[in-house]
Amino acid sequence: MKNLLPILGLLLPFGVAAQTTSPAPHPLTARDLQQLRDVRDAHFSPDGQWVTYVVSQADTAADKGNADVWMARYNGTQNLRVTTSPDNETAPRFSPDGLYLSFLSSRGEGEDGHSQLWLLNRNGGEAEKVTKLKGSVSDYVWAPDGKRLALIIRDADPDSLTVVQKAKKKTPPVIVVDRFQFKQDVDGYLNKQRQHLYVFDVAARKLSKLTSGIYDEYSPAWSPDGKQLVFVSKRGDDPDRHDNFDLYAIDATPGAQPRQLTTSDVADSAPSNWSGRPAWSPDGKQIAFVEGGPKDQLVYGLHQLAVIPAAGGTPKLLTSGLDRNTLKPQWSKDGKSLYFLLEDDRAQVLARVPANGGKVERVLDGKREITEFEVGPKGQIVVVNSEPQLPDEVFAFEKKALRPISKQNDAWLKTVQLGATDPIQGKSKDGTLVSGFLVKPVGYQAGQKYPTVLRIHGGPVSQFAYSFSPEWQILAAHGYAVVASNPRGSSGRGLEYCRAIYADWGNKDSEDALSVVDYAVQQGIADPARLGVGGWSYGGILTDHLIARDKRFKAATSGAGIANVFAGYGTDQYIRDYETELGTPWEHTDVWMRISYPFFHAGQISTPTLFLCGEKDFNVPLLNTEQMYQALQSLKVPTQLIIYPGQFHGINKPSYVKDRYDRYLAWYDKYLKAGTTTAGGQ
Repeated sequence: MKNLLPILGLLLPFGVAAQTTSPAPHPLTARDLQQLRDVRDAHFSPDGQWVTYVVSQADTAADKGNADVWMARYNGTQNLRVTTSPDNETAPRFSPDGLYLSFLSSRGEGEDGHSQLWLLNRNGGEAEKVTKLKGSVSDYVWAPDGKRLALIIRDADPDSLTVVQKAKKKTPPVIVVDRFQFKQDVDGYLNKQRQHLYVFDVAARKLSKLTSGIYDEYSPAWSPDGKQLVFVSKRGDDPDRHDNFDLYAIDATPGAQPRQLTTSDVADSAPSNWSGRPAWSPDGKQIAFVEGGPKDQLVYGLHQLAVIPAAGGTPKLLTSGLDRNTLKPQWSKDGKSLYFLLEDDRAQVLARVPANGGKVERVLDGKREITEFEVGPKGQIVVVNSEPQLPDEVFAFEKKALRPISKQNDAWLKTVQLGATDPIQGKSKDGTLVSGFLVKPVGYQAGQKYPTVLRIHGGPVSQFAYSFSPEWQILAAHGYAVVASNPRGSSGRGLEYCRAIYADWGNKDSEDALSVVDYAVQQGIADPARLGVGGWSYGGILTDHLIARDKRFKAATSGAGIANVFAGYGTDQYIRDYETELGTPWEHTDVWMRISYPFFHAGQISTPTLFLCGEKDFNVPLLNTEQMYQALQSLKVPTQLIIYPGQFHGINKPSYVKDRYDRYLAWYDKYLKAGTTTAGGQ
């Protein structure tokens, strides 16, 4: 790759090789997890010799997360840290001409600053902030000529205070809302802010706006000739009232009008389901994308790989008979096939299908979760891959095998002991097979029964996968067996399995979750007298159902859940989903009562329960957690409420993350740690 050597002096060498001999491995602790490095967002250089990626880690001194840009030689011989600032740098990309390494950062913007585009000239010098916007850059992509970028920029908040106003503690303006959906986690109350598509001229530092209106644009992609952009948007008179995303194409010149490519009532490349960016074929004649299910299927619908003529027309489904979700399509270099990620029963693997349709081939299969991949300029492939004993890392995929590139957690893994993770299947009450995992405690001895915790994932449309789970390993290191369930409602098992809980939360999925607990008991590993349960988001919802329906659990941790779904209407961000799946509460009260079972049957709960939530959560707001806590207080069931100040649906402040793990362990210890028993007796 040309012009690389002048900037190497600015880069720090990867430190793992220089570290001294690691101490003897020890059981994992919450403090150990603060040293764990999260690896993501891998992309090739134009010549294929380098791969850039992002490494995130807890900054315990500042009590915040810190993300930095790294790059590694594709042959795995060198890892270099590119950025070292205390602020986050994300979304690194090489320019097509090889001159720049770009990234997004809010450096120097203050605590509430907006992300701006930065360019590091590979001929030397410091990185330069090239956009100085009142709004925020949320996404970008280089034009094929390397002279322009397409940017997605979120408008500045017209009601936000300036730094000067904040310093004077000026009274903030009143909040006025008039939108159908008026709340969103992290964003807060929604006003007239939107995000639109722009083109940025690198040499002239000039920004040109392409789209406007009461719409949001997402996931832009350049045509191979650099003349057009395809992007994703949902439009109509009131976009808040539907989730019908469509593909649009527009000439990359100011004043051009977008033309709608897809016209069905399904969600095409919806940003909310991680389906990935639309992808132009190498000849520019077709666009690949992921088509969602019909609007009445909501999040339960299948995501299928499709192609559409770039001039518009009828999409062709390439995976219509697969009954599994697909995501993140990319074309092969010859344009004859499409690579994509395939989700299937606890795994997420790399697959390929002919561009004209045909048999799906699993290119990189196995018990793993691949979250990202990229096809390089010479047809090479890199993936971000995780396995039960391996955190996410960047690998090259060649000769039908994986070769490590990033190696960020190699040294860390040598210092900790992990519990063995086995795939299992339970049989639900109606005979349905339910997939899951059993994690044996560190130091496991056959013939001994252990206190066991059932963990339930959020979503509900997601799955526990063959990937590294810090939560499971913390529990296993502390002497617990862990069972994890993918009950009905989970993805990875096809449309009907996923849709089985439609407007019927907590029924079949409760029975399914219990089936893996029964399995662990039958295997002589789980002590039936010392069972715990817990989860976050939908995992908290199902936890509430389980402790209201079943007496076997002696301790529970319920995070960011909702038990009285009536309280969700108008107070969270799911208004479209509620009205489509459940109907309005005044017209379909029976449905709302049925799924609010835990709250209206709280008198049946006797399980000591720890409730937790972020103070600013607009996804599943705190009031829902408070209601269940208050109910158990009234019932004199042992309970405690933990509120994390300033946190949203996801808890990300390092001290709070550690605190949550510590509280889980303390709560389970209090009610489940009463000694061990052998398989021959209690």
